[in-house]
Amino acid sequence: MTQFSEFTDLCIQIESIPGSLEMTDVFAEFLKNIDDDELAVSCYMVMGEIFPAWTGKKLGLGPNLLFSALSKAAGISLDQIKALLRETGDIGETTYRALCADKKSQSTFSSFFDTEDGGDGSCSAGGRLSIREVYDRLKEIADASGKGAQSQKIKSLQYLFSESSPIESKYISRIALEELRIGIGEGIVRDSIAKAFDVPVAQVEFAFMVTNDLGEVAAASKKGGVDALSHQHIQVNRPVKMMLAQVTNSIEGAFAELNEAAIEWKFDGARLQIHKNGNDISLFTRRLENVTNSMPDVVKAVLEAVTAENAVLDGEAVAIDESGKPRPFQDILRRFRRKYDVENTSRDIPISVKLFDLLYVDGVSYIEKPLIERRKKLSEIIKPGANGISVDDLEITNDPEVAAEIYRQAIAAGHEGIMIKNPNSPYSPGKRGKNWLKKKPVMDTLDLVVIGGEWGSGKRKNKIGSYVLACYDNVKNVYLEIGRVGTGLSDELLDALTEQFSELIEVENGVTLKIKPEVVFEIAFEEIQKSPNYPAGYALRFPRLISVREDKTIEEIDTLEKIERMYQGQKE
Repeated sequence: MTQFSEFTDLCIQIESIPGSLEMTDVFAEFLKNIDDDELAVSCYMVMGEIFPAWTGKKLGLGPNLLFSALSKAAGISLDQIKALLRETGDIGETTYRALCADKKSQSTFSSFFDTEDGGDGSCSAGGRLSIREVYDRLKEIADASGKGAQSQKIKSLQYLFSESSPIESKYISRIALEELRIGIGEGIVRDSIAKAFDVPVAQVEFAFMVTNDLGEVAAASKKGGVDALSHQHIQVNRPVKMMLAQVTNSIEGAFAELNEAAIEWKFDGARLQIHKNGNDISLFTRRLENVTNSMPDVVKAVLEAVTAENAVLDGEAVAIDESGKPRPFQDILRRFRRKYDVENTSRDIPISVKLFDLLYVDGVSYIEKPLIERRKKLSEIIKPGANGISVDDLEITNDPEVAAEIYRQAIAAGHEGIMIKNPNSPYSPGKRGKNWLKKKPVMDTLDLVVIGGEWGSGKRKNKIGSYVLACYDNVKNVYLEIGRVGTGLSDELLDALTEQFSELIEVENGVTLKIKPEVVFEIAFEEIQKSPNYPAGYALRFPRLISVREDKTIEEIDTLEKIERMYQGQKE
């Protein structure tokens, strides 16, 4: 049994390491020395998670619940906690200071923190909890529901704070709000598993792609090595990350990369992964959220159209009007989010599903097979002429002019452009690369996460009037501010966004807000410029909000690397 204090020591050590290779070595050594039933949970928690993404489960803790638990555990007021948070800007450091303050009289509260532990070593002593006990208690919090659930969550958090040392509680609170952010992501965990159990990184990567669960992969690596990893496979009703496309600036440039290409429309809709297990149908969004209950018309269409007993399919859900033209993207989100009056909404916003790929059929995984073979099998298992669902048109050509004509047709039909794919490429879950390219008619927008904001003034008083945007540096594993957006937002939209962000405000300092990185904005702009004023080193000229990308997670926001590439493309 490994004490949580050892996990805390690991986090402290990793936070002080600048390079990913050394982080990998440290976490690999940790994995070698913990019990089997601690492997999976340690992999989740070191990334600031409790559940693997495919489960769709969330801890469901907001800052206010954590503040209440911390107030009770530390014996200080909510106002004092919020004052600390304004000072530190970090929920972990706030938790540490609040619990250390409990060891001193309240009269010394504001001046207590001259040293790391208050001068007596009491704030860094180990607690009594194991890794597994912390995980199980957090899982209980996630499972709490119904009457009295909030009270139970507060009591469980209070218990964790009282049974752990302040330094341990610092990391418990960060995990509870999914804000651990010590610099470890999927790549480092993957490499650590490979190093710890002497298995090839490629084998770990493949097992992760098909299971979408690094904890499970770690357990398999330790138990059976390469042989166990080779037996990992796609499972129906367990969603996997969807393959992604890279932007191309020109059709000619794409053909220079691919020579021969498979061309299809890029639909103006939202990705939908369909799982069929007999008569049991499950539908998942790009964020792996289960939207089956919101889409009864799609479930019916799948049952009628798909002849295979078991299958995992990839496609696009498109909201259509009476003439068959695509409706606004927000209408798709309305369908995904709908929990009540679903039948009427289905009639008001009909959905057409365009299938374009296949991952699994009747016991056979197709992700390693070439695109042309996957498409052939896809066409074989879909009844032609089915209502509401079809296989989209695909044309293989080596002529850029043919692709350009398909592009013009897609734009005229109201869609976004075209996809240009390598016909011999495998399906790579969660990967973005040159095997799939997308071409749109205007400079590509950026998907950026909101990390802050400012309260408005005048008629915008009590509304968040502007938002701080960040890209992701996947080398340093940090969010980097790249600009702000605020102009052109209607009062109605500002009201809706203010309500949406109200539970995500972490620090409020006057009019300035620090916001938990969770919501993704699609931002259009005229130009990327070099700028020393933002940590990213770049700024966006005339940024404007296109949409709130509720179909995207913060793991999918655009990277500093992409922005640098787009900047170079502008110059060229």
